[in-house]
Amino acid sequence: MTGTTFHATRAADEDLPEGATLYEASGGDWDEIAREVVGEERIVVNMGPQHPSTHGVLRLMLEIDGETVTEARAGVGYLHTGIEKNMEFRTWTQGTTFCTRMDYLAPLFQEAAFCLGVERLLGVTDDVPERASVIRVLMMELNRVGSHLVCLGTAGNEMGATTVMTIAFTAREEILRVFEAVTGLRMNHAYIRPGGVAQDVPADIGDLVRKALPEVRKYLGQLGDLMLANPIFKARLVGTGSLDLAGCMALGITGPVLRSAGLPYDVRKAFPYSGYETYDFDVPVSDNADCYDRVVLRLEECYQSLAIVEQALARLEATVGAPTMVADKKIAWPAQLAVGGDGQGNSLEHIRKIMGTSMEALIHHFKLVTEGFRVPVGQAWATVEHPRGELGVHVVSDGGTRPYRAHFRDPSFNNLQAVSVMCEGGQVADVVVSVASLDPVLGGVDR
Repeated sequence: MTGTTFHATRAADEDLPEGATLYEASGGDWDEIAREVVGEERIVVNMGPQHPSTHGVLRLMLEIDGETVTEARAGVGYLHTGIEKNMEFRTWTQGTTFCTRMDYLAPLFQEAAFCLGVERLLGVTDDVPERASVIRVLMMELNRVGSHLVCLGTAGNEMGATTVMTIAFTAREEILRVFEAVTGLRMNHAYIRPGGVAQDVPADIGDLVRKALPEVRKYLGQLGDLMLANPIFKARLVGTGSLDLAGCMALGITGPVLRSAGLPYDVRKAFPYSGYETYDFDVPVSDNADCYDRVVLRLEECYQSLAIVEQALARLEATVGAPTMVADKKIAWPAQLAVGGDGQGNSLEHIRKIMGTSMEALIHHFKLVTEGFRVPVGQAWATVEHPRGELGVHVVSDGGTRPYRAHFRDPSFNNLQAVSVMCEGGQVADVVVSVASLDPVLGGVDR
């Protein structure tokens, strides 16, 4: 074997069973070593990282025997963007523009988790205005529905059900229109800021959302009709990708995958944030722990999220005109945004004030935007219930205007550990279904 070296050593009794041999190889092709040393034919297939059925640039290394998967491993890192490291070179407020781009299907959750951590370091958690928290809840729950719709739509498309994808993406479009009206962007919003939100919601937010909700519900009903009783769909999903509660606990799996195994763990209930303890909603669970149950749970979670949205809308209408940012001007983002003829930017009234009547306001605005506010020395941990599971943020401050460290516990990264357990022993076609049921987003995995 040219370019390949290997040697066999007798393993110690405590490492391997009696008579077992340990092979160490460097260079060359492992397939060649296996054939020559072990004397068996192994077919190793790379599914990805460009494969359309891997939800992004995920590499799956599959060892197959006929159509049966005998070994499966996930390879990540192909979408590494250095977001966490970049955040160490930006102000605390600028950090939201980076972390929002990690899991690009659920950007508002990264923003919220990061800001909750920063607010904990600043000691202003209880000072965040109620209206700002309500807006955060409204936006996150709409984002949860949009994320689940992409999960269901892409999973259907990967199994050949193109109509499932078109319906799901049409429904998501209704939600993205609301996001665009509120933040100016369809994704990567940087809307949730330390201390509150960038600006208040439009005056007609109630009409916008109430117009979208019946449409989203209609499409969710169509998805349920197309999928849940479909014999082909059930044949592909029922009993596929099983991962019981013990497996989920051992691997640190959270979100719909954990709840499909029977444990009703939801951060919104276990460790409430942003006032979630005051909202009325249920945590759907099941106990079959297969791909089919995860579809059912995600659909039900969409309905629960829409119920939370309606409650948030009622609270918004009761707090019109209330502040959406902490009162402390040493922290509060100074911009007063408005939509003008050239797009969104500082309102003309705000510019007239800081440029024409208050030199101190202009200096303060300049310092806060260019240098940022200082955060006391310390570290904080904050978690939110992300569409894919528990999203945790560990922020560390050395007393400066930039994070010393910002580390994210992304649920997709942890959940991908289940690939081998869910896929080995199944068919190659089941790998696509199992990975789709995990719903990984590689932007969050690689960061």
